[in-house]
Amino acid sequence: MNRSKIQNQLALFVSMVALATLLAPAGALAGDAAAGKTVYTVNCLSCHGETGKGDGPVGMVLQPPPRNFSIGEFKFDTNDDGKVGTDADLAGVITKGAGAFGGNQMMAPWGGMLSEDDIANVIAYIHTLKQ
Repeated sequence: MNRSKIQNQLALFVSMVALATLLAPAGALAGDAAAGKTVYTVNCLSCHGETGKGDGPVGMVLQPPPRNFSIGEFKFDTNDDGKVGTDADLAGVITKGAGAFGGNQMMAPWGGMLSEDDIANVIAYIHTLKQ
């Protein structure tokens, strides 16, 4: 391959990466839903339930009940970008707890226990629970 053809292909690749970055949803975190299911099962299922309806064994006695992920509606704009329920907002609630944003104090902050990758993965899994 000659040099100009390689340069053209490289320029095309860089342009495609730039375009993909621009088209990605704002605040989206890349996560692995399969890995997130494990994190969810260990840390979230007791309150949010197996199918994310807020009906886990602990969640059934909480008032107000935990967020129902099967509806896919979220409450907080944790990064003040004017959009409620973005992945960045979910990460904020998971990291700092809902109480930090005026929500239920029973939603504990998990930032000290879960890595950024764990949080991104569990958010990817939460999205799979929407019906």
